[in-house]
Amino acid sequence: MLRPLAGPALPNAYLQAMDGLLVGPDVGSCGSAIYHNRFVCVDDIENDPKWAACKQLALPLGFLACSSMPIRNEDGQAIGALALYFDEKRAPTPTERSLMETCAELCGLALARQQRILDRERRATIDALTGLPNRAAFDEALMQLRCELPGSWGLFIVDVDNLKITNDTFGHDAGDVLLRAVGQRIARAMAPDTVFRTGGDEFTIIIQGADFLQDLYRAAEILIAAISAPAEHDGHTFLPRCTIGGAVLAPTDVMPSAVRRNADFALYHAKETMRGGFVRYWPGIGTRMAYRRDAVRNVSDALGDDRINVRYQPIVCIETRQIVGFEALSCMKNASGRVLPASLFQEAFSDARVSAELTKRVLAIVAQDIRSWLDQALPVRQVNVNVSSADFYFGNLHEKIDRSFGEHSIPLDHLVVEVTEDAYLGQRDKVVSSGIRDLRMRGIKVALDDFGTGFAALTHLLTVPIDILKVDQSFVRKLSPRHPSTAIVRGILQIARDLGIEAIAEGVEAAEQIEMLAELGCARAQGYIFSRPVSRSKAIGLLRRHGIGVPGSLPLATQDYLSLGSRKVA
Repeated sequence: MLRPLAGPALPNAYLQAMDGLLVGPDVGSCGSAIYHNRFVCVDDIENDPKWAACKQLALPLGFLACSSMPIRNEDGQAIGALALYFDEKRAPTPTERSLMETCAELCGLALARQQRILDRERRATIDALTGLPNRAAFDEALMQLRCELPGSWGLFIVDVDNLKITNDTFGHDAGDVLLRAVGQRIARAMAPDTVFRTGGDEFTIIIQGADFLQDLYRAAEILIAAISAPAEHDGHTFLPRCTIGGAVLAPTDVMPSAVRRNADFALYHAKETMRGGFVRYWPGIGTRMAYRRDAVRNVSDALGDDRINVRYQPIVCIETRQIVGFEALSCMKNASGRVLPASLFQEAFSDARVSAELTKRVLAIVAQDIRSWLDQALPVRQVNVNVSSADFYFGNLHEKIDRSFGEHSIPLDHLVVEVTEDAYLGQRDKVVSSGIRDLRMRGIKVALDDFGTGFAALTHLLTVPIDILKVDQSFVRKLSPRHPSTAIVRGILQIARDLGIEAIAEGVEAAEQIEMLAELGCARAQGYIFSRPVSRSKAIGLLRRHGIGVPGSLPLATQDYLSLGSRKVA
């Protein structure tokens, strides 16, 4: 920030108005000279954009031009500026500029001594680990930002992903190395804009450079690429990753704190919807967050009031049209008694605690139902249960399964755990992959849900093998002889066969799709054409009439179904 040290010919009121302004590319001549670390000549204060926010302070005093020379330290960094004001619109003469250079050098020597004194005071606003300005420095700098010119500055809030996992796995020394590396990379990538460490795993950048402000998405790409380079420590290689929220000063923002709040909203939304990426604030994001907050509260209340239940959608053998298993889909009874499918409260699943509690409840219900069906000698082969990445991060998924299925003495080969592709492939750490290996070692089959819609890295099928691929319904619905989806489905099915993995087609809604899937060699399918999700009592009836292995079992008749663009969410 600008701190006037000497200006005996300038009015005190003017010096006080300049005191505390944040250095930037368009903060008068001095602020610009320090920001760019070069000589700045403004021969017309009234019309130069560098003075747009400050000219009302200078013009009434008769200051029509101002040139500034940066004062540099021993490392060549700008630590101040020497300004020469004129009462006419002109640039300094060569003699005047030479005088400024000499004076700036003398000021540098004087300030070097003063800097050593100030460094002791500076420690209160500097983060000891990274050497960057800390939260106190950011709070002070934020309050000095002006809000008269929309688009003149913005904020990035950068969250370092999975720092806790790094600390827990490799120790806090490794976490400190990771933070220092990330802080240095952010500072280099965003220079000359200022970077602050504002939290344990959080950095904030005040963006004033025109190039970054004009293309915030490009700035985020540069920053993510800079952060993501491998880092080495004690024989280990780390792949840092970050999530970024950003906001730019808008016409409606009358206080700097509003931009900070908007950037926080954007970061929160990014962490919930596209971790590892960038989200820029938009006006409707607050409404989206309010909707999510309400969904979390409603599901939490339903869990407490025992209003969470399960419905079952049959998984069918395409050749015989007999039921080989079910997918368990959670549902919730609202306060008025209406049963809501998961698609109407899916926003709540982004809350890790609620998602983990929901999984625990569904596993308990499914285990109880399987026990009942086995006792009735019904041929239930397997039931698929959806889990989220939160279930792996809490580290107790296998305990939930052991508790629920062990209580009813149910062999674990009756359970299939479904993991969405985003959770499976979207994590750079090893938590999800190691959790999948642990489940398979216990004899539990693992299905990769919504295959083809996420981060589609086929090599992951080799490094973390699974048992079942579920072909996403967005491809199945478009099956026709000439549609590109047919080639995609054919390729997925071939990959599954070559790897010895079972394939299940999701969202089957038409007889033509069944025929094409059979021609492509798909053995299993589920969808509304066979049955919508049903209650446990109706599931019992379906098993008795259409379960594979039941004496006299009949093929499951296809239903007359008109696609309404429904979306299965588990």
